[in-house]
Amino acid sequence: MSTPSPRRSGGLKRAWAWSRRRLGAMLSSALRGAAYASGAGIVGLIFWWIQQKI
Repeated sequence: MSTPSPRRSGGLKRAWAWSRRRLGAMLSSALRGAAYASGAGIVGLIFWWIQQKI
């Protein structure tokens, strides 16, 4: 059996630590993206509704 290389497991730990440090920024970006998407969807529905009424 081969043992996992320390270099590989160290990279995973560094990636995990990096993502934990930037969790707030990632959540903020996700929330901002959801707000933009929902706003664009609402505007699209309003224009569709206006077109249906004309």
